[in-house]
Amino acid sequence: MFRQMLLTIALIVTIGSVSAQEARPWRVGVAKTAITPAEPMWMSGYASRDKPAQGKVHDLWAKALVLEDAAGKRCVLVSLDLVGIDRVLADEIAADLKKHHGFERDQVMLSVSHTHCGPVVGRNLLAMYNLDAMELKKVFAYADDLHAKVVQVVGVAVKDLQPAQITWKNGYTTFATNRRTNKETEVPKMRALGKLNGPVDHEVPVLCVRAPDGKVRAIAFGYACHATVLSFYQWCGDYPGFAQAELEKRYPGATALFHAGCGADQTPLPRRSVALAEGYGKQLAEAVDQVVKAPMTPIKPLLKTTYARIDLPFGVLPTREKVVQDTMSKNHYIAARAKMLLADFEKAGALKKTYPYPVQTWQLGNDLTWIALGGEVVVDYSVRLKKELGKVWVTGYANDVMAYIPSLKVLKEGGYEGDSSMIYYGQPCAWGPRVEAMIVEAVHGQVGAGRRKQTVTP
Repeated sequence: MFRQMLLTIALIVTIGSVSAQEARPWRVGVAKTAITPAEPMWMSGYASRDKPAQGKVHDLWAKALVLEDAAGKRCVLVSLDLVGIDRVLADEIAADLKKHHGFERDQVMLSVSHTHCGPVVGRNLLAMYNLDAMELKKVFAYADDLHAKVVQVVGVAVKDLQPAQITWKNGYTTFATNRRTNKETEVPKMRALGKLNGPVDHEVPVLCVRAPDGKVRAIAFGYACHATVLSFYQWCGDYPGFAQAELEKRYPGATALFHAGCGADQTPLPRRSVALAEGYGKQLAEAVDQVVKAPMTPIKPLLKTTYARIDLPFGVLPTREKVVQDTMSKNHYIAARAKMLLADFEKAGALKKTYPYPVQTWQLGNDLTWIALGGEVVVDYSVRLKKELGKVWVTGYANDVMAYIPSLKVLKEGGYEGDSSMIYYGQPCAWGPRVEAMIVEAVHGQVGAGRRKQTVTP
């Protein structure tokens, strides 16, 4: 009798605790800081770059969105107007976010917009450029400054934590075009005829944060398309930068954060003018705005975060003799990669057979699953994962941009996304044939575990 009474009391306490937790709302903090280089330096994104930047169209930004659920668990989305970040820099930032703000690695999502009008950052795409000692010094000094600013802006966002309502829904816009299956010069005509070819993902995922009084405080949104409208020598966030600026104009006091989807083989067409970049930005902002103004799905204050690295295998590695031969190539990019690989041979005696590839999943409430994949991920992944898993968002260019990530189909077809882009990323060869299967398997494992843990039953 006494034991049964104790069990009853314990059950009442547990139910009361759960009810109290569920009654507590999300707490959200947001902050941003400019990360535009203070001096002219080399720009990233295009191998044809032959001089430093010459001015800016608008600032580049680092933005932080901290979410805290009813139980006090936190995560942070960091959006960066950059072409990419490397694993070393990402790990150093994550380590300091844990040291100074208590975030575990699975609670940190570092997302870049992939604008091709941002600076070279650390080791990312370093094989693409023949930089002298002075320019290299600027590159690594910028990376150090970026590191400090990201840690600082997350700290500001943590201090800004306030009760909030979080809702989500998908919008839609259509300027992204599959660049592997459509000729750029023919796109306007083929679009008018409704005959564009190849897979696309035109969904626009939108997360809206409102204060208790309903005022919009933050909007996180994405799109699966390369940020390559512009290719000149001025700092600019390209269409994602214009979209964020437009939303912040429409919602005074709010912060807009962009995360790139699986757009590695998707291009905004036509392109090559500021007017077009601004136009696509406004088109994307309009799609987001329509979602925010319509009824959206509330998200319960429940959070589950997962992060893992899988050993993604390369294909047939080059021999040491081949690497030595390539160091003398007349092709600068092949020679630059070979010199990097030769250094690996001398340091370790062999090339690494695999790469530690990051896969991350956030489960928000019982409904929204947010997947973040490293590298430049082709759209096939988004199409497949949405078909197999239902309500998911798939972000690419997250946590480590080490290479293009082709599907098995693209890998077999070869071309830039499937093969030759590995040269510019300094990787030894194309990926092995299990690249897609291994990534999808890892995602399924994380999503299944997250959904089971987050489902609350009476």
